[in-house]
Amino acid sequence: MSSNDDQIAQVEHHFGVRFPQDYRDFLDTTGSLSQFVPPADDFLVIDALDELIGINEAGEFQKRFPGAVVIGGDGSRELLAYDFRRDTPPLVTLDVSAEDWSSAIHQAASLSALLDQFPGTGWKWDDADPSPS
Repeated sequence: MSSNDDQIAQVEHHFGVRFPQDYRDFLDTTGSLSQFVPPADDFLVIDALDELIGINEAGEFQKRFPGAVVIGGDGSRELLAYDFRRDTPPLVTLDVSAEDWSSAIHQAASLSALLDQFPGTGWKWDDADPSPS
């Protein structure tokens, strides 16, 4: 087990979750991302592993969104989070000022799917695949 695996396990333990394998692989290889993605030209941030606990605690996201783990966002008001209320947690966006899950917008079933579709679609701003509230 690498030190990165140990760090991933510590963060998972902190949140009481097991991250999907594609996200674990991303953390192990790429680590983080912060860039405009062409041709959509939307800004995509995937936070570094060592930032996750602080970012999630800063906004008290688990109080407002039980089962959420914020992993990134659009560099502004929209936060990218896993919805661990589901067995296979999808990625959703949550506005930084939202009160609860009712405003969550489904982005992708997995990080791999998000990274594949993002250059063509950018962020989704309406909820075509509603998650249970």
